[in-house]
Amino acid sequence: MKRIFLFLLTNLAVVLVLGIVLSIITSVLGIQLHSYTGILVLAAVFGFGGSLLSLQMSKWMAKKSMGLHVIEQPRDETEAWLLDTVARQAQQAGIKMPEVAIYSGPEMNAFATGPSRNNSLVAVSTGLMYGMNRDEVEAVLAHEVSHVANGDMVTMALIQGVVNTFVIFAARLIAGTVSNVLSSDEDSGEEASYMTYMVVSFILEMIFGVLASVIVMYFSRQREFRADAGGAALAGREKMIAALERLRHGPESSMPANMAAFGINGKGGSLTELFMSHPPLEQRIDTLRSGA
Repeated sequence: MKRIFLFLLTNLAVVLVLGIVLSIITSVLGIQLHSYTGILVLAAVFGFGGSLLSLQMSKWMAKKSMGLHVIEQPRDETEAWLLDTVARQAQQAGIKMPEVAIYSGPEMNAFATGPSRNNSLVAVSTGLMYGMNRDEVEAVLAHEVSHVANGDMVTMALIQGVVNTFVIFAARLIAGTVSNVLSSDEDSGEEASYMTYMVVSFILEMIFGVLASVIVMYFSRQREFRADAGGAALAGREKMIAALERLRHGPESSMPANMAAFGINGKGGSLTELFMSHPPLEQRIDTLRSGA
């Protein structure tokens, strides 16, 4: 319930902020929202704006929704080892030291988030900390540090912003055309025309959104292969393979959707692969073994 409340509250705040931004832009530039330019501006503000605001808030959201304990002063030898390992890997990867956190969870998982390479957070579950040996945990940390070093959070936010903008613009453009054609009937009123526009726009945004998610998930899967390769470079290929093997036999992740895309543990079958944020673990292991 806490996660749902935070999700709804955050999205409400984002929509409110973007609505104000859109109002200011259209007023200053004298743009009519029903014009092609107005629709494009609306699509860009809500498409890119929502994605970039979510990126800026990602660390805060992770801390609040996942109940993270950020390690500032290690409480025990395990936490000290975690900090030392991430610090060493961050130095090797040429990035600023991320914040390091632990969260309670039975699944073996970890994730990285943050608005930039030098303002990031790496978190691991207690299930991973005590379900893997240290070589495997080191490889998982290296995978997450590689996500940060590769700038994956920013890249995915930009890709999501582009597809969001396209979805909103295309749906409203087509809906406007359909509405105009139907309203050419003299018996059709302005209210009926507006309702047609909203219904068609909503349906098209749903359809285009599903199609666009295929593109986003493709880039997400490629990102995982690069992070695996980066993890192998930082910690060793055999350690990375061993960590993925351990994940393959572990329980499914219960991480919320907004964090799951940046977790290391992603599973699924071939029928759903187009909509998966992670390639199947077997495929990731085979890729590492082949040296690709």
